[in-house]
Amino acid sequence: MKILFVSSGNTKGGISPIIKNQGESLKKEGLELEYFTIQGKGIKGYFKSISKLREHLKGNSYDIVHAHYWLSAIVTSLAGAKPIVASLMGDDVKAKRWFRWIIYFFHHLSWSKTIVKSKDMYDSFGQKDVEIVPNGVDMSRFRPIDKDIALKEIGWSRTKRHILFTSNPKRIEKNFKLAQDAFNLLEDDNLELHYLMNIENEKIPYYYNASDVVILTSLWEGSPNAIKEAMACSVPIVSTDVGDVRSVMSKTKGCYISSFDAKEFASKIKMALDFGERTTGREDISHIKSEVIAKKIIDIYKDIKCVEL
Repeated sequence: MKILFVSSGNTKGGISPIIKNQGESLKKEGLELEYFTIQGKGIKGYFKSISKLREHLKGNSYDIVHAHYWLSAIVTSLAGAKPIVASLMGDDVKAKRWFRWIIYFFHHLSWSKTIVKSKDMYDSFGQKDVEIVPNGVDMSRFRPIDKDIALKEIGWSRTKRHILFTSNPKRIEKNFKLAQDAFNLLEDDNLELHYLMNIENEKIPYYYNASDVVILTSLWEGSPNAIKEAMACSVPIVSTDVGDVRSVMSKTKGCYISSFDAKEFASKIKMALDFGERTTGREDISHIKSEVIAKKIIDIYKDIKCVEL
């Protein structure tokens, strides 16, 4: 089976590591897979790629074209690709109502299958004929690493304790203010608050492993990869109750769900710090490792091809 992945190519490393990981996991299962990246941001930038994708499709034949994120999927539809699998990534399902009507239009009339990442996304999308398939975790990359080795690799202090905010603090939906407010309430000079921004993807496992607690304060999420990656590294976590976080980590000791109240969030950080050891997170998410998710996606591809036949 020959697959084309269509996605943005505007990130620092080109293809998003999340999408690249999924593609490579499918290759390991024996699929032939190629990437088409969209260059240019915003609706205007995406729509300029329609003719380029159309030309690419004329010169190549694929069994499935799998687009990631709603704009990529719409570009894929307008370029005339068939059949299309559309993976919605999170904020596209939480979009304003008129955006969602556009997505519904293509979901019903153009996409052979729509994938969402969590039950929360499924409920928000409000359409029954979709599949829930979370992003898988590359357990060979995200794994426990000796803390001293991780601290040395990224240059953090060995005498301090470290809290890691998992995203760019400038992104409004990531709600960095809650992280700062909770951190300030701890009033502990031995603590340092860090965030992930412009970090090489290869180094991110070291940041998780150097942390005493990983925190996520988002206002909304689909299926946050940072939580699953930190779980794979067996690090204590505190998160707001967004996306599929509760189902992923609520049974893992050392991982805590908090409301958006800064005092409660600070209290949960203190509990995670006091836990003071590796969690069982890695074992607890074995059902969403990359190779397991790859097989679920392949089953979707096969179902589409059977319907066509």
